[in-house]
Amino acid sequence: MPHRHRHTRAVGAAVAATAALLVAGLSGSASAGTAPAGSAPTAAETLRTDAAPPALLTALQRDLGLDRQQAERRLANEAEAGAIAGRLRAALGGDFAGAWLGGAESGTLTVATTDADDVATIEAAGAVATVVRHSLADLDAAKSRLDRAAAGRDTTDAPVRYVDVRTNTVTVQAVRPAAARALLDAAGVDAGLARVEKSSEKPRPLYDLRGGEAYYINNSGRCSIGFPVTKGTQQGYATAGHCGRTGASTSGANRVAQGTFQGSVFPGRDMAWVATNSSWTATPYVSGAGGQNVQVTGSTQAPVGASVCRSGSTTGWHCGTIQQHNTSVTYPEGTISGVTRTTVCAEPGDSGGSYISGSQAQGVTSGGSGDCRSGGTTFFQPINPLLQNYGLTLKTTGDDGDPEEPPPGGTWAAGTVYQPGATVTYGGATYRCLQGHQAQQGWEPPNVPALWQRV
Repeated sequence: MPHRHRHTRAVGAAVAATAALLVAGLSGSASAGTAPAGSAPTAAETLRTDAAPPALLTALQRDLGLDRQQAERRLANEAEAGAIAGRLRAALGGDFAGAWLGGAESGTLTVATTDADDVATIEAAGAVATVVRHSLADLDAAKSRLDRAAAGRDTTDAPVRYVDVRTNTVTVQAVRPAAARALLDAAGVDAGLARVEKSSEKPRPLYDLRGGEAYYINNSGRCSIGFPVTKGTQQGYATAGHCGRTGASTSGANRVAQGTFQGSVFPGRDMAWVATNSSWTATPYVSGAGGQNVQVTGSTQAPVGASVCRSGSTTGWHCGTIQQHNTSVTYPEGTISGVTRTTVCAEPGDSGGSYISGSQAQGVTSGGSGDCRSGGTTFFQPINPLLQNYGLTLKTTGDDGDPEEPPPGGTWAAGTVYQPGATVTYGGATYRCLQGHQAQQGWEPPNVPALWQRV
């Protein structure tokens, strides 16, 4: 494959140009994430890590054992690392085997590859390289085979399955390891690709929310608002599918009539949205500790190892880290796929609530195990697939007003959800998406090198 490696080295030169950003964060520089006047914005500036409110920083300090400066540096480092990982994913192509963050301040970015010839490119970008056997594409394909094999089977004794980039395996968590091995055999997944982890966890949806930004379903059960959204001129919010079925009515925490579920998927996924009446206005905020507003400025997906905080009406603000994307979990009601596994605690009553990394929306609370006294594991439905499924636009601080002048021609469009690897044209040039996000005004490809790479 000599031609591909020539291409990798060429892209590597572009990747290396961003290395100083992460190195600045690693050194603890106060200027990490600050771009010189007139230059393109850094990833930290694009994702507005400086907009993190005191309540979020306080929760990070409490739950991750950080001081204030460490929390601020962690958010900046996570933003820059996500951009570098996105460029490396594009550069390595089929060799890419995942990326993850480590260290109290997320100061170490590790990128895995299946080809030792890629090590120099990874290290030139300021990341730690590790050579592994299986590509991310191979692991994702094995995970898909597991999900297909699980359909129609009782998997309550092997309830959680995910791609674990740190161990380069597809991991099955099981109450009974024999149940996991039976599922792997049924899926035809090679033992070298898989890892079985014995666990007593039996995840369940987190119903019956109380307090905070709660809402009632059909005047009985309660759940939490996830993120305010719009669909054209219609306002509403995203939440968990298990909270209510299509057509169910909602009322606010004040018992005032609020809206109606317009769409709901559960199991399979755990997504829904509610259209509200004219008494309710969508705002670009999540309710934080003490009622403080937490700004939402976008929906860029955070990498494995990044910090993430959750707002729920039962337990309020709690933080942890992202453990794995692309997780499947079996609840008593059925299996859901494509959720993200985290170390954030939650309790019955927190369903539907918001997960946010810095100022970037991540998803809505689905379920989990444990509690906020002894600790636990939770899963969230990622926000970008939810927005895409229902054609919704996330309400952000950057979505007000009209552009000053018409945008140049091209296929890029605000409101579209883009996944890594997607290509668009804008102003006569072609760009490749580096990190999954919903496009918005101000995030045009030439303006945000953290999200788009010119090709």
